[in-house]
Amino acid sequence: MSVATAKERPNTNTPRSVVVEGNEAAAIGVGLSRPDVVAVYPITPQSSLVEHISQMIADGRLNASLMNVEGEHAVLNGLQGVALAGGRTFTATSGPGIAFMFEPYVRTPGLRLPMVASLVTRDLLSPQCVWGGQQDAMVVREAGWIQMHCETVQEILDTTVMAYKIAEHRDVMLPVNVCHDGNYLSFGVTRVELPEQEQVDKFLGPAATNWHIALDPLRPMGVDPLTGGSGGPGARNFVRYRKGECRGMQNALRVISEVHAEWAERFGRSHAPLIEEYRLDDADYALVTIGGMTGAAKDAVDIARDQGEAVGLIKVKTFRPFPLEAMTKALAKVNRVGVVDRSVSFGWNSGPVYAETLGALYHTGKPIPAVSFIGGLAGADITAEHFARAIALTRDLKWQSGPREPVWLNEND
Repeated sequence: MSVATAKERPNTNTPRSVVVEGNEAAAIGVGLSRPDVVAVYPITPQSSLVEHISQMIADGRLNASLMNVEGEHAVLNGLQGVALAGGRTFTATSGPGIAFMFEPYVRTPGLRLPMVASLVTRDLLSPQCVWGGQQDAMVVREAGWIQMHCETVQEILDTTVMAYKIAEHRDVMLPVNVCHDGNYLSFGVTRVELPEQEQVDKFLGPAATNWHIALDPLRPMGVDPLTGGSGGPGARNFVRYRKGECRGMQNALRVISEVHAEWAERFGRSHAPLIEEYRLDDADYALVTIGGMTGAAKDAVDIARDQGEAVGLIKVKTFRPFPLEAMTKALAKVNRVGVVDRSVSFGWNSGPVYAETLGALYHTGKPIPAVSFIGGLAGADITAEHFARAIALTRDLKWQSGPREPVWLNEND
Protein backbone atom coordinates (compact mmCIF):
# COMPACT_ATOMS: atom_id res chain seq x y z
CA MET A 1 0.00 0.00 0.00
CA SER A 2 1.34 3.40 -0.94
CA VAL A 3 1.03 6.23 1.55
CA ALA A 4 1.02 9.60 -0.21
CA THR A 5 3.35 12.32 1.00
CA ALA A 6 2.07 15.71 2.12
CA LYS A 7 2.89 17.21 -1.31
CA GLU A 8 0.85 14.52 -3.05
CA ARG A 9 -2.24 14.91 -0.89
CA PRO A 10 -4.84 17.63 -1.38
CA ASN A 11 -4.59 20.48 1.11
CA THR A 12 -7.74 19.75 3.10
CA ASN A 13 -8.71 19.46 6.74
CA THR A 14 -10.54 16.19 6.05
CA PRO A 15 -8.53 13.27 7.47
CA ARG A 16 -7.45 10.66 4.96
CA SER A 17 -8.46 7.12 5.90
CA VAL A 18 -6.69 3.88 5.01
CA VAL A 19 -7.20 0.25 5.99
CA VAL A 20 -4.03 -1.26 7.45
CA GLU A 21 -2.74 -3.85 9.91
CA GLY A 22 -1.32 -2.73 13.23
CA ASN A 23 2.28 -3.22 12.12
CA GLU A 24 1.76 -1.00 9.09
CA ALA A 25 0.06 1.62 11.26
CA ALA A 26 3.21 1.70 13.38
CA ALA A 27 5.33 2.04 10.23
CA ILE A 28 3.20 4.93 9.03
CA GLY A 29 3.62 6.64 12.40
CA VAL A 30 7.37 6.21 12.10
CA GLY A 31 7.38 7.67 8.59
CA LEU A 32 5.40 10.70 9.71
CA SER A 33 7.97 11.27 12.48
CA ARG A 34 10.86 11.49 9.99
CA PRO A 35 13.62 9.46 11.67
CA ASP A 36 17.14 9.86 10.33
CA VAL A 37 18.18 6.22 10.72
CA VAL A 38 16.19 3.00 11.04
CA ALA A 39 17.89 -0.25 12.04
CA VAL A 40 15.98 -3.46 11.48
CA TYR A 41 16.07 -7.17 12.10
CA PRO A 42 12.89 -9.17 11.50
CA ILE A 43 11.35 -11.44 14.12
CA THR A 44 7.80 -12.79 14.41
CA PRO A 45 5.33 -11.08 14.92
CA GLN A 46 7.22 -7.82 14.29
CA SER A 47 8.61 -8.68 10.84
CA SER A 48 6.03 -6.96 8.66
CA LEU A 49 6.53 -3.70 10.58
CA VAL A 50 10.14 -3.32 9.50
CA GLU A 51 9.29 -4.68 6.06
CA HIS A 52 6.79 -1.83 5.62
CA ILE A 53 9.41 0.70 6.71
CA SER A 54 12.03 -0.82 4.41
CA GLN A 55 9.59 -0.52 1.51
CA MET A 56 8.81 3.09 2.39
CA ILE A 57 12.53 3.91 2.28
CA ALA A 58 13.04 2.00 -0.97
CA ASP A 59 10.11 3.82 -2.58
CA GLY A 60 11.43 7.22 -1.51
CA ARG A 61 8.46 7.87 0.76
CA LEU A 62 10.70 8.03 3.82
CA ASN A 63 14.00 9.87 3.64
CA ALA A 64 15.99 7.80 6.13
CA SER A 65 19.05 5.59 6.18
CA LEU A 66 18.35 1.90 6.66
CA MET A 67 20.78 -0.31 8.56
CA ASN A 68 20.38 -4.04 7.85
CA VAL A 69 22.45 -5.65 10.57
CA GLU A 70 23.25 -9.16 11.76
CA GLY A 71 21.05 -9.19 14.86
CA GLU A 72 19.19 -7.22 17.48
CA HIS A 73 22.30 -6.59 19.60
CA ALA A 74 23.85 -4.72 16.68
CA VAL A 75 20.56 -2.92 15.98
CA LEU A 76 20.55 -1.03 19.25
CA ASN A 77 24.32 -0.56 19.46
CA GLY A 78 24.28 1.09 16.05
CA LEU A 79 21.35 3.32 16.87
CA GLN A 80 22.98 4.46 20.11
CA GLY A 81 25.80 5.94 18.05
CA VAL A 82 23.27 7.69 15.81
CA ALA A 83 21.40 9.12 18.78
CA LEU A 84 24.62 10.27 20.44
CA ALA A 85 25.43 12.12 17.22
CA GLY A 86 22.07 13.89 17.32
CA GLY A 87 19.95 11.71 15.03
CA ARG A 88 16.35 10.59 15.43
CA THR A 89 16.11 6.79 15.32
CA PHE A 90 13.69 3.87 15.22
CA THR A 91 13.67 0.12 15.56
CA ALA A 92 11.23 -2.64 16.50
CA THR A 93 11.52 -6.06 18.07
CA SER A 94 9.71 -8.93 19.78
CA GLY A 95 10.30 -11.73 22.27
CA PRO A 96 13.73 -13.37 21.84
CA GLY A 97 14.80 -10.31 19.84
CA ILE A 98 14.63 -8.08 22.89
CA ALA A 99 16.46 -10.77 24.86
CA PHE A 100 19.31 -10.65 22.31
CA MET A 101 19.51 -6.84 22.47
CA PHE A 102 19.29 -6.77 26.28
CA GLU A 103 22.80 -5.42 26.95
CA PRO A 104 22.44 -2.26 24.82
CA TYR A 105 18.76 -2.11 25.78
CA VAL A 106 19.50 -1.56 29.48
CA ARG A 107 22.33 0.83 28.56
CA THR A 108 20.09 3.16 26.54
CA PRO A 109 18.16 4.87 29.38
CA GLY A 110 21.33 5.35 31.41
CA LEU A 111 22.77 7.25 28.46
CA ARG A 112 19.52 9.30 28.44
CA LEU A 113 18.99 8.63 24.74
CA PRO A 114 15.49 9.60 23.51
CA MET A 115 14.95 6.65 21.19
CA VAL A 116 11.65 5.09 20.10
CA ALA A 117 11.15 1.37 19.50
CA SER A 118 8.03 -0.66 18.82
CA LEU A 119 7.74 -3.73 21.02
CA VAL A 120 5.34 -6.12 19.29
CA THR A 121 4.67 -8.26 22.30
CA ARG A 122 4.90 -12.06 22.32
CA ASP A 123 5.43 -14.83 24.82
CA LEU A 124 8.91 -16.02 25.68
CA LEU A 125 10.66 -19.37 25.62
CA SER A 126 10.34 -22.17 26.64
CA PRO A 127 8.17 -24.09 25.68
CA GLN A 128 8.79 -22.92 22.12
CA CYS A 129 6.31 -20.25 21.11
CA VAL A 130 6.10 -17.60 18.38
CA TRP A 131 2.66 -16.32 19.36
CA GLY A 132 1.42 -13.18 21.05
CA GLY A 133 1.55 -12.48 24.76
CA GLN A 134 3.06 -9.73 26.88
CA GLN A 135 5.82 -11.63 28.68
CA ASP A 136 8.63 -9.85 26.80
CA ALA A 137 7.41 -6.40 27.81
CA MET A 138 6.95 -7.46 31.42
CA VAL A 139 10.41 -9.01 31.64
CA VAL A 140 12.03 -5.67 30.70
CA ARG A 141 9.69 -3.42 32.63
CA GLU A 142 12.46 -2.39 35.04
CA ALA A 143 15.06 -1.65 32.35
CA GLY A 144 14.35 2.09 32.44
CA TRP A 145 12.32 2.48 29.22
CA ILE A 146 8.97 4.19 29.14
CA GLN A 147 6.25 1.69 28.18
CA MET A 148 2.93 2.64 26.58
CA HIS A 149 0.51 -0.16 25.62
CA CYS A 150 -1.97 0.35 22.79
CA GLU A 151 -5.54 -0.92 22.57
CA THR A 152 -6.33 -0.23 18.89
CA VAL A 153 -4.58 0.09 15.53
CA GLN A 154 -5.35 3.83 15.47
CA GLU A 155 -3.78 4.19 18.89
CA ILE A 156 -0.63 2.47 17.60
CA LEU A 157 -0.19 5.04 14.84
CA ASP A 158 -0.93 8.05 17.04
CA THR A 159 1.15 6.85 19.99
CA THR A 160 4.16 6.15 17.78
CA VAL A 161 4.25 9.81 16.74
CA MET A 162 3.61 11.05 20.26
CA ALA A 163 6.43 8.86 21.58
CA TYR A 164 9.04 11.02 19.87
CA LYS A 165 7.75 14.19 21.49
CA ILE A 166 7.70 12.47 24.89
CA ALA A 167 11.17 10.94 24.57
CA GLU A 168 12.77 14.16 23.34
CA HIS A 169 11.25 16.41 25.99
CA ARG A 170 13.98 18.11 28.02
CA ASP A 171 12.41 16.96 31.28
CA VAL A 172 12.36 13.32 30.14
CA MET A 173 15.17 12.33 27.73
CA LEU A 174 14.44 8.60 28.00
CA PRO A 175 13.70 5.87 25.42
CA VAL A 176 10.12 4.79 24.75
CA ASN A 177 8.64 1.41 23.88
CA VAL A 178 5.33 1.64 22.05
CA CYS A 179 3.85 -1.81 22.80
CA HIS A 180 1.14 -3.56 20.84
CA ASP A 181 -0.05 -7.15 21.09
CA GLY A 182 1.51 -9.60 18.67
CA ASN A 183 -0.89 -11.41 16.32
CA TYR A 184 -4.01 -9.60 17.53
CA LEU A 185 -2.99 -6.00 16.88
CA SER A 186 0.12 -6.59 14.77
CA PHE A 187 -1.90 -8.35 12.06
CA GLY A 188 -5.36 -7.00 12.89
CA VAL A 189 -6.64 -4.93 9.97
CA THR A 190 -8.87 -1.91 10.44
CA ARG A 191 -9.50 1.62 9.25
CA VAL A 192 -7.31 4.42 10.56
CA GLU A 193 -7.16 8.16 9.96
CA LEU A 194 -3.88 9.62 8.77
CA PRO A 195 -2.70 13.02 9.95
CA GLU A 196 -1.14 15.33 7.38
CA GLN A 197 2.65 15.41 7.32
CA GLU A 198 2.63 19.17 7.77
CA GLN A 199 0.50 18.81 10.91
CA VAL A 200 2.85 16.21 12.37
CA ASP A 201 5.87 18.39 11.61
CA LYS A 202 4.29 21.25 13.54
CA PHE A 203 3.33 18.91 16.39
CA LEU A 204 6.79 17.43 16.79
CA GLY A 205 8.72 20.61 16.05
CA PRO A 206 12.44 20.53 15.21
CA ALA A 207 14.18 17.30 16.17
CA ALA A 208 15.66 17.76 19.63
CA THR A 209 17.06 14.31 20.18
CA ASN A 210 20.39 15.40 21.51
CA TRP A 211 20.41 18.90 22.93
CA HIS A 212 22.56 17.80 25.88
CA ILE A 213 25.43 15.95 24.14
CA ALA A 214 26.58 15.22 20.61
CA LEU A 215 29.51 13.31 19.24
CA ASP A 216 31.76 15.47 17.09
CA PRO A 217 34.97 14.26 15.38
CA LEU A 218 36.46 17.71 15.93
CA ARG A 219 35.64 17.61 19.64
CA PRO A 220 36.48 14.11 20.92
CA MET A 221 34.90 13.01 24.19
CA GLY A 222 34.40 9.92 26.28
CA VAL A 223 30.91 8.47 26.66
CA ASP A 224 29.69 6.24 29.49
CA PRO A 225 32.83 6.18 31.67
CA LEU A 226 33.35 3.64 34.45
CA THR A 227 31.51 4.96 37.51
CA GLY A 228 30.89 3.66 41.02
CA GLY A 229 33.07 1.89 43.53
CA SER A 230 33.07 1.62 47.30
CA GLY A 231 32.73 5.36 47.88
CA GLY A 232 33.90 8.81 46.88
CA PRO A 233 33.04 10.77 43.69
CA GLY A 234 32.42 7.65 41.59
CA ALA A 235 29.75 6.31 43.93
CA ARG A 236 28.17 9.73 44.29
CA ASN A 237 28.02 10.16 40.52
CA PHE A 238 26.34 6.78 40.11
CA VAL A 239 23.65 7.77 42.62
CA ARG A 240 23.22 11.08 40.79
CA TYR A 241 22.69 9.26 37.51
CA ARG A 242 20.13 6.87 38.99
CA LYS A 243 18.24 9.72 40.68
CA GLY A 244 18.23 11.57 37.36
CA GLU A 245 16.71 8.60 35.54
CA CYS A 246 14.04 8.25 38.24
CA ARG A 247 13.31 11.97 38.00
CA GLY A 248 12.98 11.72 34.23
CA MET A 249 10.55 8.83 34.62
CA GLN A 250 8.37 10.75 37.05
CA ASN A 251 8.49 13.82 34.80
CA ALA A 252 7.27 11.58 31.99
CA LEU A 253 3.89 11.13 33.71
CA ARG A 254 3.23 14.85 33.30
CA VAL A 255 4.73 15.07 29.82
CA ILE A 256 2.75 12.04 28.55
CA SER A 257 -0.47 13.69 29.72
CA GLU A 258 0.48 17.04 28.15
CA VAL A 259 1.44 15.47 24.82
CA HIS A 260 -1.78 13.45 24.64
CA ALA A 261 -3.81 16.59 25.38
CA GLU A 262 -2.01 18.50 22.62
CA TRP A 263 -2.58 15.62 20.21
CA ALA A 264 -6.31 15.63 20.93
CA GLU A 265 -6.47 19.39 20.38
CA ARG A 266 -4.53 19.33 17.11
CA PHE A 267 -5.89 16.16 15.53
CA GLY A 268 -9.33 15.69 17.12
CA ARG A 269 -8.59 12.16 18.37
CA SER A 270 -8.06 11.50 22.05
CA HIS A 271 -6.44 8.57 23.82
CA ALA A 272 -6.11 8.07 27.55
CA PRO A 273 -2.54 9.07 28.44
CA LEU A 274 -1.99 7.09 31.66
CA ILE A 275 -5.13 5.09 32.46
CA GLU A 276 -8.66 5.08 31.10
CA GLU A 277 -11.69 4.82 33.37
CA TYR A 278 -14.57 3.06 31.62
CA ARG A 279 -18.02 3.14 33.25
CA LEU A 280 -16.30 3.50 36.60
CA ASP A 281 -18.03 6.44 38.32
CA ASP A 282 -20.97 4.41 39.68
CA ALA A 283 -19.21 1.02 39.70
CA ASP A 284 -19.06 -1.23 42.75
CA TYR A 285 -16.22 -3.33 41.33
CA ALA A 286 -13.91 -3.24 38.33
CA LEU A 287 -11.59 -5.12 36.02
CA VAL A 288 -8.09 -3.86 35.20
CA THR A 289 -6.77 -4.56 31.69
CA ILE A 290 -3.79 -3.66 29.51
CA GLY A 291 -3.33 -3.69 25.74
CA GLY A 292 -5.52 -5.10 23.00
CA MET A 293 -7.63 -7.29 25.29
CA THR A 294 -9.41 -4.16 26.49
CA GLY A 295 -11.92 -4.06 23.62
CA ALA A 296 -13.38 -7.45 24.50
CA ALA A 297 -13.35 -6.49 28.17
CA LYS A 298 -15.36 -3.34 27.45
CA ASP A 299 -17.89 -5.42 25.52
CA ALA A 300 -18.23 -7.75 28.51
CA VAL A 301 -18.65 -4.79 30.86
CA ASP A 302 -21.40 -3.36 28.62
CA ILE A 303 -23.22 -6.69 28.57
CA ALA A 304 -22.95 -7.02 32.34
CA ARG A 305 -24.22 -3.46 32.78
CA ASP A 306 -27.26 -4.30 30.66
CA GLN A 307 -27.87 -7.15 33.10
CA GLY A 308 -27.77 -4.82 36.09
CA GLU A 309 -24.18 -5.43 37.21
CA ALA A 310 -22.35 -2.42 38.68
CA VAL A 311 -19.03 -3.16 37.00
CA GLY A 312 -16.46 -0.82 35.47
CA LEU A 313 -13.03 -1.05 33.92
CA ILE A 314 -9.60 0.54 34.31
CA LYS A 315 -7.30 0.31 31.29
CA VAL A 316 -3.57 0.80 31.82
CA LYS A 317 -2.06 2.75 28.90
CA THR A 318 1.23 3.82 30.49
CA PHE A 319 2.81 0.98 32.44
CA ARG A 320 6.24 2.55 32.91
CA PRO A 321 6.44 4.86 34.69
CA PHE A 322 3.63 3.31 36.69
CA PRO A 323 0.78 5.87 37.03
CA LEU A 324 0.44 5.43 40.79
CA GLU A 325 -1.61 8.54 41.55
CA ALA A 326 -4.07 7.97 38.70
CA MET A 327 -4.46 4.28 39.57
CA THR A 328 -4.98 5.00 43.25
CA LYS A 329 -7.74 7.52 42.51
CA ALA A 330 -9.47 5.10 40.15
CA LEU A 331 -9.23 2.10 42.49
CA ALA A 332 -10.58 4.15 45.39
CA LYS A 333 -13.91 4.34 43.55
CA VAL A 334 -14.58 0.58 43.79
CA ASN A 335 -14.76 -2.11 46.45
CA ARG A 336 -13.39 -5.14 44.58
CA VAL A 337 -11.01 -5.52 41.66
CA GLY A 338 -9.99 -8.25 39.23
CA VAL A 339 -6.80 -7.75 37.21
CA VAL A 340 -6.41 -9.51 33.86
CA ASP A 341 -2.84 -10.13 32.67
CA ARG A 342 -1.48 -11.58 29.44
CA SER A 343 1.77 -12.59 31.17
CA VAL A 344 3.08 -14.14 34.36
CA SER A 345 4.97 -12.84 37.39
CA PHE A 346 6.75 -15.97 38.57
CA GLY A 347 7.82 -14.37 41.84
CA TRP A 348 4.26 -13.38 42.79
CA ASN A 349 2.35 -16.38 41.36
CA SER A 350 0.14 -13.88 39.58
CA GLY A 351 0.12 -11.49 36.67
CA PRO A 352 2.57 -8.53 36.76
CA VAL A 353 -0.14 -5.88 36.43
CA TYR A 354 -1.92 -7.52 39.37
CA ALA A 355 1.20 -7.16 41.53
CA GLU A 356 1.50 -3.49 40.53
CA THR A 357 -2.19 -2.97 41.29
CA LEU A 358 -1.69 -4.33 44.79
CA GLY A 359 0.85 -1.57 45.37
CA ALA A 360 -1.64 1.05 44.24
CA LEU A 361 -4.37 -0.49 46.41
CA TYR A 362 -2.20 0.09 49.49
CA HIS A 363 -2.35 3.83 48.81
CA THR A 364 -6.16 3.85 48.74
CA GLY A 365 -6.15 3.34 52.51
CA LYS A 366 -8.90 0.75 52.46
CA PRO A 367 -8.84 -3.06 52.24
CA ILE A 368 -10.05 -3.92 48.74
CA PRO A 369 -10.14 -7.62 47.79
CA ALA A 370 -8.36 -8.38 44.53
CA VAL A 371 -7.85 -11.40 42.28
CA SER A 372 -5.38 -12.13 39.49
CA PHE A 373 -6.63 -13.48 36.16
CA ILE A 374 -4.11 -14.79 33.63
CA GLY A 375 -5.15 -15.40 30.04
CA GLY A 376 -4.13 -15.03 26.43
CA LEU A 377 -0.77 -16.75 26.82
CA ALA A 378 0.95 -18.06 23.67
CA GLY A 379 -1.61 -16.45 21.38
CA ALA A 380 -4.75 -17.79 23.06
CA ASP A 381 -7.78 -15.56 22.72
CA ILE A 382 -9.41 -13.79 25.65
CA THR A 383 -13.06 -13.53 24.66
CA ALA A 384 -16.02 -11.67 26.08
CA GLU A 385 -17.01 -14.99 27.66
CA HIS A 386 -13.71 -15.16 29.52
CA PHE A 387 -14.24 -11.62 30.74
CA ALA A 388 -17.79 -12.47 31.80
CA ARG A 389 -16.33 -15.16 34.03
CA ALA A 390 -13.81 -12.68 35.42
CA ILE A 391 -16.61 -10.21 36.12
CA ALA A 392 -18.68 -12.81 38.00
CA LEU A 393 -15.71 -13.95 40.10
CA THR A 394 -14.73 -10.36 40.91
CA ARG A 395 -18.29 -9.50 41.91
CA ASP A 396 -18.29 -12.34 44.44
CA LEU A 397 -14.87 -11.62 45.96
CA LYS A 398 -14.50 -11.61 49.72
CA TRP A 399 -11.60 -10.21 51.69
CA GLN A 400 -8.89 -12.69 52.63
CA SER A 401 -5.59 -12.00 54.35
CA GLY A 402 -3.47 -14.67 52.67
CA PRO A 403 -2.31 -15.11 49.09
CA ARG A 404 -5.01 -15.80 46.51
CA GLU A 405 -4.32 -18.28 43.71
CA PRO A 406 -4.56 -16.81 40.19
CA VAL A 407 -7.40 -17.81 37.89
CA TRP A 408 -6.10 -19.24 34.58
CA LEU A 409 -8.77 -18.20 32.08
CA ASN A 410 -7.71 -20.48 29.18
CA GLU A 411 -6.84 -23.53 31.27
CA ASN A 412 -9.90 -25.53 30.19
CA ASP A 413 -10.40 -24.12 26.68
